[in-house]
Amino acid sequence: MAIEILMPALSPTMEEGTLTKWFVKEGDKVEPGDLLAEIETDKATMEFEAVEEGIIEKLLITEGTEGVEVNSAIATLIGEENLIQKKVKDPDVLVTEKLQTSEIPAEQIKNNSNSKSLDRVFISPLARRIAEKEGIDISLITGTGPRGRIIKKDLANLKSTKVNNRSETPNITLANDISPNILDNFPYNSLLEIYADREFTEVLLDGMRKTIASRLSEAKQSIPHFYLRRSVKMENLMDFRQKVNKKLSDQNVKVSINDIIIKACAQALQTHPSANAIWGGNRLIKFKSSDIAVAVSVEGGLFTPVIKDTDQKTISNISSEMKDLASRARAKKLSPSEFQGGSFAISNLGMFGVESFDAIINPPHSAILAVGTSMQKPAILDDGCLGVAVEMELSMSVDHRVIDGVLGAQLLQAIVNNLENPIGLLNI
Repeated sequence: MAIEILMPALSPTMEEGTLTKWFVKEGDKVEPGDLLAEIETDKATMEFEAVEEGIIEKLLITEGTEGVEVNSAIATLIGEENLIQKKVKDPDVLVTEKLQTSEIPAEQIKNNSNSKSLDRVFISPLARRIAEKEGIDISLITGTGPRGRIIKKDLANLKSTKVNNRSETPNITLANDISPNILDNFPYNSLLEIYADREFTEVLLDGMRKTIASRLSEAKQSIPHFYLRRSVKMENLMDFRQKVNKKLSDQNVKVSINDIIIKACAQALQTHPSANAIWGGNRLIKFKSSDIAVAVSVEGGLFTPVIKDTDQKTISNISSEMKDLASRARAKKLSPSEFQGGSFAISNLGMFGVESFDAIINPPHSAILAVGTSMQKPAILDDGCLGVAVEMELSMSVDHRVIDGVLGAQLLQAIVNNLENPIGLLNI
């Protein structure tokens, strides 16, 4: 019996990908570790290796195919134990034939439980989420995916059947009567009608942009955000940075304000370890080390590479690692382990002159710090007189399920204290 090679999940959030290139052709013999294909996910382009020995029987997906669902069949493999070779007239020529095998009936493969629970039905993660959102009873659906698996197409077919069989008059929604659900999935044809007299260009979404849109929409709707804001006096911080860079000048290392912010956040999480946690459904997962994710702008979206054990690293080490991660993120050369994980994130738009903003939490993180630009502002100086000081605006978005208001305020206070008294962040 042929073995199905399935679309791999190359990251925990991957639901579909693009098969950009095949490294094998039908009839090729492969061994574990041989490269099979190149797959583009929402985060990177990665190579997919064989895990079994055998002969490539059939390539089911052509190169360049987008939206290939995780766990859907992309090729079939004939295992070595299922092959026989027999000589033909030319003794130097061998013909490979498949052994006749009996396949397990589909009825035996499908879940035989009468429960309608989504957790006990063979269904893809994407189809599961759609079914939950749409309130579809999947016990009524026959899956067409591998081994009877219910996939996205099966749900679409069901909805199409329901529409075609509907006898009642459909509700008519006026163009100006737009609910949040309609805004989330505004009919494409309706948009074309609305903007028929305008000149425009359509830009198809790649996997990264689709994932960003989906994850952040879900995050904003499902995570109870609250926001805390503070100003940071920059005089000591700027003086500290100047002295650090002078000391490191012979090492060809130049730290940025952002590098120091990363260290300040890591130390603050150690000061308030209860905030160094993420939501785990029915429990909190608390971490010992401070793993900080940092948003990096790339073409078409953004990455959040994670600096592990940030609290244990010097500012100069953080600076070097951040530069390397950012460079490889822009080239889409990060491995999944380098952009997954962490409990806390930083997004800095200050370099673009943005005074302040509120960021959306990127799950599974429990908080994200939005960093604005440094500006001269009226302030009460240390001598009690009114003057002008350079200040930087911080806004922290917090998951209220993990971090309560007081704990969030204490965490942000610790970050501010670390930045205004940065000598405590040494050793460099």
